[in-house]
Amino acid sequence: MRQDSGAALPKERLHLAAAYRLIAHFGLDDSIFTHVSARAPRDEADHGFLINPFGLRFDEVTASNLVTVDLDGTILRDSYGAGINAAGFTIHSAVHAARPEIGCVLHTHTVAGIAVASMAEGILPLNQWSLQFHDRVAFHDYEGIALDLDERERLVADLGDRKAMILRNHGLLTCGGTVGEAFALMYNLERTCKAQVALMSSGARLNHVSDELAEFTARQYEAATKDRGNPNIPDPEWEAYLRLALKHYPDLAE
Repeated sequence: MRQDSGAALPKERLHLAAAYRLIAHFGLDDSIFTHVSARAPRDEADHGFLINPFGLRFDEVTASNLVTVDLDGTILRDSYGAGINAAGFTIHSAVHAARPEIGCVLHTHTVAGIAVASMAEGILPLNQWSLQFHDRVAFHDYEGIALDLDERERLVADLGDRKAMILRNHGLLTCGGTVGEAFALMYNLERTCKAQVALMSSGARLNHVSDELAEFTARQYEAATKDRGNPNIPDPEWEAYLRLALKHYPDLAE
């Protein structure tokens, strides 16, 4: 069922397929559910995005079997032939429609992410990983499985101009100007949640960082990563992840 492209596949497809393999590689996937999406190449859609075919595990996603869908939900290209997940369309179309500067949206259901999403406090200022997100994470209240398209308006209103969101009682969401930016944010957000759950489970007395130091550190992160979402500027960290994905899963480029 794989499409024979006959030519080099677009960068958007290659990088998105690599993100799927990396999510699986690091154990952040959830069966055939959750999604990573990226804006589609212009020759595939003027206003559309790429997303995984319904029914494939993340380790089965390739550059050529990614589905192209427009913001109204019309499937424009689907070599696998199974369509897409309706809840995935609701969440991802909302962000792509509202945030034209966003090139990639990443959503996960992990044990640590859902644990923190189920805590009233959200992310606590406990370590350097968490300080990247100090006062920079949005929250969206749970409304059930995301099948109601009307939820899109509320979701993007809650997200605002931020790039990380906790979907309460549900999971995590990050977005970025590039696939690399969205992936790096999610990887760090997931580690933040893992560390917080481990610390809170230990029974030890927690050492919170002051608001002043947390804000200072968050700004340091912003300064160090200010160019990360620009597709015209090299991203050494993403390039390293891309090499890892291609080394272990070369078939992703098919």
